[in-house]
Amino acid sequence: MNNLWQDVRYGVRVLLRSPGFTAVAILVTALAIGANTAIFSVINAVLLRPLPYSNPERMVMVWGTQAKRGVTRAPFSYLDFADYHEQSNSFDGLAAYTDASASLAGRDAPEQITGEVTSADFFKALGVQPALGRAFVLDDERSGVAGVVIISHATWQHRFGGDQNIIGRQVTLDGKSRTVVGVLPADFQFPFSTEPPEYFLPLNPNDDLDKARGAHYLTVVGRLKPGVTPQQASAEMKGIAARLEQQYPDDDASRGINIVGAQDDMVGTLRPTLLILLGAVGFVLLIACANVANLLLARSSRRVREIALRVALGASRGRIVRQLLTESLVLSFAGGVLGLLVAFWGINLISSFVPADIPRFSESRLDPTVLAFTLGASVLTGLVFGLAPALSASKLDLNEALKEGGRSTSEGRARNRVRSLLIISEVALSLVLLVGAGLLVKSFVKLRNTNPGFNPENVLTASISLPLAQYSEDAKITQFYQQTIDRVSQLPGVESVGAITPLPLSDNGMSITFYLKDGPPPLPGESPVSAARVTSPDYFRTMGVPVVEGRAFSDADRADTQKVVIINQTLARKFFPGTDPLGRQLHLGLNDLDSVIVGVVGDVRHQTLDKEPGPEFYVPFTQVAFGDMSLVVRTRTDDPATLSAPLRGAVQSVDKDIPLFKLQTMQSLVGHSVARQRFSMTLIAGFAGLALALAMAGIFSVMSFLVAQRTHEIGIRMALGAQQRDILRMVVFHAMGRALVGVAGGLLAAFALTREMASLLYQVSATDPFVFGGIAVLLALVALVACLVPARRATKVDPMIALRYE
Repeated sequence: MNNLWQDVRYGVRVLLRSPGFTAVAILVTALAIGANTAIFSVINAVLLRPLPYSNPERMVMVWGTQAKRGVTRAPFSYLDFADYHEQSNSFDGLAAYTDASASLAGRDAPEQITGEVTSADFFKALGVQPALGRAFVLDDERSGVAGVVIISHATWQHRFGGDQNIIGRQVTLDGKSRTVVGVLPADFQFPFSTEPPEYFLPLNPNDDLDKARGAHYLTVVGRLKPGVTPQQASAEMKGIAARLEQQYPDDDASRGINIVGAQDDMVGTLRPTLLILLGAVGFVLLIACANVANLLLARSSRRVREIALRVALGASRGRIVRQLLTESLVLSFAGGVLGLLVAFWGINLISSFVPADIPRFSESRLDPTVLAFTLGASVLTGLVFGLAPALSASKLDLNEALKEGGRSTSEGRARNRVRSLLIISEVALSLVLLVGAGLLVKSFVKLRNTNPGFNPENVLTASISLPLAQYSEDAKITQFYQQTIDRVSQLPGVESVGAITPLPLSDNGMSITFYLKDGPPPLPGESPVSAARVTSPDYFRTMGVPVVEGRAFSDADRADTQKVVIINQTLARKFFPGTDPLGRQLHLGLNDLDSVIVGVVGDVRHQTLDKEPGPEFYVPFTQVAFGDMSLVVRTRTDDPATLSAPLRGAVQSVDKDIPLFKLQTMQSLVGHSVARQRFSMTLIAGFAGLALALAMAGIFSVMSFLVAQRTHEIGIRMALGAQQRDILRMVVFHAMGRALVGVAGGLLAAFALTREMASLLYQVSATDPFVFGGIAVLLALVALVACLVPARRATKVDPMIALRYE
């Protein structure tokens, strides 16, 4: 221990004698370790940290499957869920939930808040007990029981002032009075929702939606009993599914079960992206190690006599290696400490553009696990960049090293080989990162240039959710939206107004079965499925969706007239190939409508920009009333958001108790839909830029050192008649030879590794030749620029001075 402490003190003194070298080495190391720590903190929060519930390993998500339709994550209807809940024995708790929103009456205007509607076992399945009051019980789910609500701790504090007598208090949600029966703990989290829920309501089996076995909208979560494996639970649930298929062939034919660990289900689609980011930032760390190793090699060349004297005085090679490694570890630990500051800044930077749908990102922090990672990264970094210079420096010819005039040794040639290998590695690693970034940039540009099927410019959107207590009749719902559209259309600056549910690119969807009335009836469970949208007559004109055949909806399409439907081009091509679909009848699983096709519209990418449109149909809101809809307002101004206040006023002039929420421009919604792609592209491009800068600095520093080391040789060449261009060519060829070897190696590595990025790319091959070729040329040019300055310096050597150089 005394020897170690002595080595540390000596190492610190040596490093302080070279403040420039020490500062550069620590800064490079800090940037690399800090970037790695920041990304690891995200991975730790999202992928590694257990869910914030007791025994999280027993929590699973239960999904329905429909093999014939290729569906592996289908939700459940209430009636199907109730059967699974009653007949299964593998779970301590099996619960269903769905996202919801409601207007909360207060002192001022009502405010829309988000929540969840759940079955009675919901909190039992999560393993959570309210901090105040109780959880739901089965009676809360039954008819005739007064409405109850459980609120979040934040809602209790911010909206009710932390009232200790909140239990039993009446609150008004969507115009209906409900009794608060519980307040959740302050640390309760629900990462399965993009927005923290502020309230929880029990499911109501008397709702029309819950009476239909074919209405699949519930997500199911379960807590396995101790000792029960997911495979055992899956076998039992599949047996129940088989029985339900026999009992209800029209609704449950071909439906199966898929059970997945809750955490794996939540982050499964994110894992490839985050692991690729970790690999990218790991490459940056390796490049930084190569840079610092080169600096240490250069520095050790100046310490040859010092090390030779220590050997002459009896120090063993192992003792020399230990001392040099200690100095490297001191550097890396200093870089690690500074890297924590870089990581803290990096986490804040990432949070400024992280997608909202990345669960648990808010938990990214410098916790003990992340600090342990930083410590391990610091030790590993110090060993990686310190080992080769230490071994090289400790292997020397004592007699040659002590000669005052000695200039060239075999060890010098070995060090040059190590430097060359490090430069080749830096260039190769940089090229892999730059190719990955180039592929993502090209993919993102293609994605952003994809036509969504509508014109998002100058469009403002806002959501409305009508309370069922006041709007239980279809006629009232229709009247509200007709009056609202009329009022909004009269606002100054408004060009046209429409309404739709669900809104494009809003992460919401509605899939409905249908079949052709004049065709053969489908077999049970094999009815085709189409996405369904409910719209107002002016919706297509407002959004710029072209009507390619027939007509759009009109005010003449009323509840008491012939039911009509408009289909998209994909549905027309798939089910009416070579024939005219106009006038044909569809039977829609939506309210069991028999509707006549009156129009065909262009395809719209309603889910995401990178997903091809599927079959879709539209029905008029005058014939299928929906309480939850979104307004779309095309404005004459370039900043539609300026109409937010007038739009809110127009809606409340129809009903003062109806709040608007989710006011946003359609442009921002399109931007949000590509947030994940932008996130991964931005980070990898940033890491690639850092890698390029480090590689350029590495080439420059090594070539500068080699020029200084070969000053005597260059002087002799010039004294013997070599011209400046000859010297320039010699130095440039020496550097570019190694850089081009690195480019070739990087191309081979990139060809193998970028295939792992295929899932992140859109309409771009993982081996795109233009990206590979362009990046290779770019990196070669950067390497050329990096070595030109030292090369030009070599041409200015004075032969007379160089011949006297020692």
